[in-house]
Amino acid sequence: MYKVTARNESHVTQFTVLCFSDLPHLQVPLFIIFLIIYLNIIFGNTAVLFAIVSDSHLHTPMYIFLSNLSVLDISYTSTILPNLLYMLSTQRKIISLASCITQMYFFLFFACTEFFLLAVMAYDRYAAICYPLHYAIIMSKERCTLFLAGTWIAAALEPVLHTVFIANLPFCSSRQVNHFFCDISPLVKLSCNNTIHVEIATYVLGAVVGLSAFTLTLSSYVFIINTILNIKSAEGRQKAFFTCASHLISVIIFYGTSLSLHVRPTATYAPMQDKLFSLLYIILIPVLNPLIYTIKNKQFKKAFKRLSRFL
Repeated sequence: MYKVTARNESHVTQFTVLCFSDLPHLQVPLFIIFLIIYLNIIFGNTAVLFAIVSDSHLHTPMYIFLSNLSVLDISYTSTILPNLLYMLSTQRKIISLASCITQMYFFLFFACTEFFLLAVMAYDRYAAICYPLHYAIIMSKERCTLFLAGTWIAAALEPVLHTVFIANLPFCSSRQVNHFFCDISPLVKLSCNNTIHVEIATYVLGAVVGLSAFTLTLSSYVFIINTILNIKSAEGRQKAFFTCASHLISVIIFYGTSLSLHVRPTATYAPMQDKLFSLLYIILIPVLNPLIYTIKNKQFKKAFKRLSRFL
């Protein structure tokens, strides 16, 4: 979408984040709801992380990846929700340009990390189900370390171009970010200039990251399903399925919410729709992940019992 540079373009040092200002009667209930959700996210993921770190029985690739997922869920939720809670409680919704750009970078960084991490976890399940006798060699400690290092480093580099482009956009006199945090689409909407290069870069880089991670994840599950279907006994098929069921549910929720949020042109940006999908993306996954991975997991139940003896 081409834009003509306006005369009232000025040097922007801060923005006003509108949050849910169109719902003034719900500010207090929203604050209470988001606070409860955030505390649940912190408690649930910290409990998972603490159980894995403190129990040597869980020091295997699957649980090491899961501990990283818990750190990730805490991190990207903490990038958004504490500031949102502050704005809802104080009604002070001013954010500096530097803070806005920083928040956007870390949100993209953690989101990108989750794409890569879920793909690595899918590959781990593929190795465990399709090559059980060689699993210890395929997913050695050294290889797990390389996978994790590559995941975090690649994800840290991916948002750099987005951040540079957004930081150098000229903004108009309207400095109201119609969202509850600094994301690409609402910031692009405030620019007076032609933003086609930002949109192209966003879609190209997003496609490279999303499609590469999705392809690895999908390929892993194609082989997994094929292997499970070839298992002769019903008990064997059921056992193999349950080893990857939690991760599969997590993948479906993650891709469902992320695709709803990101796969549409900036021109079709609808503030209320974006806020809703963003909430689902930011809140739903970190809330559900601890439940998905622990509720029927015998290893975690044993770990929590062992922990309870020392508490």
